Amino acid sequence: MNETPSGNRLQIGIFGRRNAGKSSFINALTGQNIAIVSDTPGTTTDPVSKAVEIRGLGPVLVYDTAGLDDSGELGEKRVARSREVLKKVNFGVIITTYSTCGKLEEDIINEFNASGKQFIVLFNKIDIEAKDEEKEKSFKERQINTFSLSSTTGLNIDETRQKIVELCSKITVENSTILGDLIGQGKVVVLVVPIDLGAPKGRLILPQVQVIRDILDNDAIAVTVKERELQYTLKTLGQKPDLIVCDSQVVLKVAGDVAEGIKLTTFSILFSRLKGDLAELVRGVKAVDNLKNGDKVLIMEACTHHAQADDIGRVKIPRWLRQYTGKNLEFETNAGPYVSRDLSKYKLIVACGGCMINRQEMLSRMKDSADLNIPITNYGVLISYVQGVANRVLAPFAEVQGIL
Repeated sequence: MNETPSGNRLQIGIFGRRNAGKSSFINALTGQNIAIVSDTPGTTTDPVSKAVEIRGLGPVLVYDTAGLDDSGELGEKRVARSREVLKKVNFGVIITTYSTCGKLEEDIINEFNASGKQFIVLFNKIDIEAKDEEKEKSFKERQINTFSLSSTTGLNIDETRQKIVELCSKITVENSTILGDLIGQGKVVVLVVPIDLGAPKGRLILPQVQVIRDILDNDAIAVTVKERELQYTLKTLGQKPDLIVCDSQVVLKVAGDVAEGIKLTTFSILFSRLKGDLAELVRGVKAVDNLKNGDKVLIMEACTHHAQADDIGRVKIPRWLRQYTGKNLEFETNAGPYVSRDLSKYKLIVACGGCMINRQEMLSRMKDSADLNIPITNYGVLISYVQGVANRVLAPFAEVQGIL
């Protein structure tokens, strides 16, 4: 509870061939033995993420990936998983050596260039390899950032870290505020928080905690109630709240309890704007009206929480969608940080709020759906839409007016 959530951290991916020194570099960069190092090629099999502090950058999430030259049926799966990491990170480090740098590294560079993300190429093992001036010149002519070092001896590691800090300090991980632009200093924000069965005893779920912190950071007042106490709270506040934020599961009840003149939205909609493109998610929800019998809908969860009996994504949303459309729809769930499946078979993708992933990953998921011309929406947008209160809860956001 005292650490920066992984979804709010700058995420750095380490890529390269087997035995290029990726794990050794992570240990040298962080000053910790957080990655297993061995002379045996292929020691790192699946991508491993580690939340660490890097001097000059603060809290980051570092991914150590499998070698992109892995072979065989299992090796191809490892490579595919490593390339999935490329979609989610904010910054890439390509580890190579002067003697091995070739087409594979150029392919990775091309992927980063196509994604518009910054990266650096590091020539490792300079303690045992001679410098290749021609390769250095080739990269410099293409304005590709490079550095040479030895992860084993620590040669140039401080200079390399400084360069990475310099490049990463220019990257915006996500918007600076969740709702600061919607509220005024000293104003009251009422949060309607049903006690989630999935939250451990004595705790709130992450989006609720982060919204409370954001309200305080913007010098406003947070009043937190359960849905049953909302009407009483509004009567006894003594002033009209600047905004009411509720859990999507009780949005219909809350909309009925709150006068039209008070701004209202949901936690999930706030996070869909923070993590992704709210306008695109609102456009996507209109596809609900075109669903037919037998259509497949993908519920896209970003975490691997234990499913409850009344799980929002696996139970309630399928039920509400079937009731709204009157159609016999098929639902599948993709849970966790990777989306390694064929998306082309789905007629609609419904993403969670994305509190456990960063903005880069959510935008990447949205791009994958857009490339296949598959509409994508969000839990909060969809629930509000099928319950007839979408225009009400979207009213605070100028960027989506007129879409529905």
